[in-house]
Parts: sequence; C-alpha cells; structure tokens
Amino acid sequence: MSTVIFALRRLDGGEAARVALPLVRRTRDPHEGQWALPGGWLDIAESLDAAASRTLAETTGLAPSYLEQLYAFGAVDRSPTRVVSIVYWALIRADEISEDAVEPLFATENVQWFDAAALPRLAFDHNEIVDYALWRLRNKVGYSRIAHGLLADEFTLADLREVYEAILGRRLDPANFRRQVENSGTLIPTDRFRTGSHRPARLYRYNQDVELADRGPLDAVH
Repeated sequence: MSTVIFALRRLDGGEAARVALPLVRRTRDPHEGQWALPGGWLDIAESLDAAASRTLAETTGLAPSYLEQLYAFGAVDRSPTRVVSIVYWALIRADEISEDAVEPLFATENVQWFDAAALPRLAFDHNEIVDYALWRLRNKVGYSRIAHGLLADEFTLADLREVYEAILGRRLDPANFRRQVENSGTLIPTDRFRTGSHRPARLYRYNQDVELADRGPLDAVH
C-alpha cells in the first residue's frame, strides 16, 4: 500500500505556500533510484488503516491529522508482478511535523518534499495516483472544510485563504472570501489576536460540530 501525504510548504525559499508531498527514493529494483510514494506491505494480522499509519511513520516519521482511503489501483501493467495497491491520502498540519522525529529522515537523500503540481517522473503509476489525489482534494475543498486538515487549531482568515489558494492554484478575493467563511458556520472567532508588523488579526478555530469532510464555506467562490 502507498500513501499520498499533503502539507502546505514554502519550497525553495518561495513566499507562496504550495501543496507539497514527501517522496521516498527507491533503493532497489524495480525503478531503483526513482522517487516514489511512501508505502509498504500489509502484515497478515494488520488492518488497512493501521498499516497505512505504520508505513507512513516508518518511512517519513509523519503522523497526519487526516487519513482516508483514496482508491485501489490495480492496472495489469503497473508493476513487473501483479500488484494491487490500496492507496490512502493524508493531510498534515505544520504543527504536526515534529522537528525531532521528521527532520533527521528528511536530512537524508532518500526522503524529500516536492511540489505536488510539479513532480518528476515517479516509479510505477505514482504520478497518476498523485494526480487523482490532487483532483480529489480540489473537488472536496469546494463542498467540505477539508482544508482545515492543513491548519493549526487556531488560525487567521489569511491563513485559511492561503490554504484554499494553494489547493485551487489561484488567488481569491480577500473581501469575498471573508464574507463567505464568516457566513458558513464552520468557524468560531476567538478572543485572541495574532500581532506582528501588520494590524492584529483575529484568530479563529474550527466548529467541532461540523465534520471535517461534511461542509465548506466556498460554495460561491468557484
């Protein structure tokens, strides 16, 4: 099985956050030396969800806030031997990326972050798998609050808009976005503000009565 792990990252010193994912360089044939999705084999007494979490931790050190089965990929020619892969997709927040656990793995040459929209040619059919996961994410963000799986517990509206812009690949009008999310019922304003060089920005949190994949604020933004 394999897992597509999406996070928001600023790659190569860029200012704009991008949807990124970690890839693992294969160290044996087939496709030795090529980048691939993290994954592994299913143990005989292990559930699919448990195997996805385990292989993710073993290969990348990551423990996502959101993990869901994506699809089963089983094309006859996807591997030299017949392999059916159960693929999961995951969202991980910046505050869930532990420096102590993750950075040693990513300091090696065999695990690196990549821009999900600009990947090299990957092993097997992993490019097609990532494309399908991105399509799923972009469609789901329009009718659910799935974008919150990439945010900390408290966030500004600018933080939330940045997530939507990274997923959709385009800029959104700030005033229109604010109106949409404030009327959506998915956010609860807190009494706290983020201060800095600009005007203090109010912090919001999730409305826990709304499920992560059940409702979203952007019905009229498309």
